[in-house]
Amino acid sequence: MLAYPLVLEPDDNGTLLVTFPDVPEAVTYGEDEADALRRAVDALETMLAARIADRQDVPLPSPARERPCAVLSALTTAKLLLYRAMREAGVSNGELARRLGWQDPQIDRLLDLNHASRLDQIETALAALGKRLDVRMSDAASAA
Repeated sequence: MLAYPLVLEPDDNGTLLVTFPDVPEAVTYGEDEADALRRAVDALETMLAARIADRQDVPLPSPARERPCAVLSALTTAKLLLYRAMREAGVSNGELARRLGWQDPQIDRLLDLNHASRLDQIETALAALGKRLDVRMSDAASAA
């Protein structure tokens, strides 16, 4: 799963400000560290979804280097990797739909971070780009 490092800084109103070096437009806050970390994933996903909607690049996370991270779900990670693979190959939504014999809205849903897409559909789309999805398991303590 993708884990984006974040920065927690005290704000002037007693809250903690959350920013992301890799996605500077993603900003949120929390009443305390636990609250800030809970809100971080939502803020990050919102801005990554906006980048996809605007057809902008989506960066991979930089190394954490002992910083806390917002860890994206496996499904969101798969969708972001599909989007990145499409951009790297210069393949539009319409072109991917044509390659798969699907309708354009099906591709739109695969890239919608709020849609509960099926993993097998993402794998099929990646295969059409000459890619495959690798999944691994690790201990929960080492997830970030």
